[in-house]
Amino acid sequence: MTQLREEIDLDAFAQLAATIVRVGPEFHRRGWVLGTSGNFSAVVSKEPLRLAITSSGVDKGTLSKDDVLLIDGEGKVLEGNGRPSAETLLHLAVVKLRGAGAVLHTHSVWSNILSDACFGEGGVKIEGHEMLKGLNGVETHEHSEWLPIIENSQDMAALAAEAARVLERNPNSHGFLLRRHGLYTWGRDLAEAKRHIEILEFLLEVLGRTSFAPNFKQHR
Repeated sequence: MTQLREEIDLDAFAQLAATIVRVGPEFHRRGWVLGTSGNFSAVVSKEPLRLAITSSGVDKGTLSKDDVLLIDGEGKVLEGNGRPSAETLLHLAVVKLRGAGAVLHTHSVWSNILSDACFGEGGVKIEGHEMLKGLNGVETHEHSEWLPIIENSQDMAALAAEAARVLERNPNSHGFLLRRHGLYTWGRDLAEAKRHIEILEFLLEVLGRTSFAPNFKQHR
């Protein structure tokens, strides 16, 4: 354990854990991570790869520093008690393929509805909305954002492999949806990832509510 601790910046881990803890109750209040749903991670170091990630089965509305674990690039726990989120492999895939500094996953009502309703189309297209400019690298409301939809699975290795394939096929997407499950997005750091959640959750709700508005289909 002494040699292992020499590799770990525990101060950086503690700081990121404290930030993750603040995100939990806020997202819970907005109805995005009810029950024990959702999971959050942030990169502590890239070489070697170390992530702070929420423990499995914890209430994000009452998240504490004891609910955040330190893991390595294979998902092994290096610091903390409990076990990592069942979807740790998806977080690692995003970090490795997108170079993300943080990955956030929510289970909102609208992400569940639209991920099922649009599954046959392969994804959700969002375009023409001013809020798109809140996504990293987007400078105009004329941007067209594509959120791919992946069929959900309890086989985490297979799900992570499919997520990796989707990320490679859609290099410009800022997130993806798991069918009847929720939204994944990321950022250079926790602040950017949090902003992306807020932007995409807003836009998914707009699309969802609009789809039930009178005469919606004739304007599609």
